[in-house]
Amino acid sequence: MNGRVVVVTGAGQGLGRAHALALAAAGAHVVVNDLGPAAGAVAAEIRDLGGTAIAHSCDVSDFAAAGKLVGTAVAHFGRLDALVNNAGVNRDRMLVTMSEQEWDDAVRINLKGCFAPLRHAAAHWREQVKAGAPVAARVVNTSSGAGLMGSVGQANYSAAKAGIAALTVVAAAELARYGVTVNAIAPTARTPMTERVFAERMRAPASGFDAMDPANVSPLVVWLASADSGEVTGRMFEVEGGTVSLADGWRHGPAVTRDGRWEPGELGGAVRDLLAAAPVPVPVYGA
Repeated sequence: MNGRVVVVTGAGQGLGRAHALALAAAGAHVVVNDLGPAAGAVAAEIRDLGGTAIAHSCDVSDFAAAGKLVGTAVAHFGRLDALVNNAGVNRDRMLVTMSEQEWDDAVRINLKGCFAPLRHAAAHWREQVKAGAPVAARVVNTSSGAGLMGSVGQANYSAAKAGIAALTVVAAAELARYGVTVNAIAPTARTPMTERVFAERMRAPASGFDAMDPANVSPLVVWLASADSGEVTGRMFEVEGGTVSLADGWRHGPAVTRDGRWEPGELGGAVRDLLAAAPVPVPVYGA
């Protein structure tokens, strides 16, 4: 990571802060993004520890602001090597009481807030390739177990995080020609979004290994943002404590075929046969 320039969104607290600190400790020059003064505080913390960091405060779901974030990294450091999309919020509510605003906020900040910086970073890297410059760029997106399995009371958040998973595989396919890898993580850790909702599970132990420390997730982010990870793209990693696992998405399953169109009344038995031959789905969180 030595000398690589990395933008981390939502880095004012929680996972993003842990990622920014770990990246800087590994030698990266970090652009710390968040709303308000939090970004400046983390950037100052990195500098106090002997690292290199600048702050950029903006809402990354604002398309123009996201472009300025990428432009700031390039203008200040002369390059951009990696983007860690971490910014996110939750607006938990059961579907029958969820407001339009709660839906829009979760989808805008989580999903568009991932797309907008990625779009601007990808355009920059494409221009670099067109100019004949070598590119070994990395994108690390942040999904969630809620996006992979679903989560009761989080339909908006789950939909946005599932969108990030799909965006990751599409971006990996489209950007490979430019020397860009795109991967995602689904972390479990103690953050401002989880420490109240899952207070018992997230509580730090009195002694021993703190499995919910967000810093446990950061080593994988550092490696995925490094030059060494160039052969890994389009993958989803779940991270919790000392465990790293690979998550697989939708796959083609059992099929039944006939020579012609099905009648509705014939499909009940056919579908039940398919379900009997298929693995049992992973339960939705909270069900």
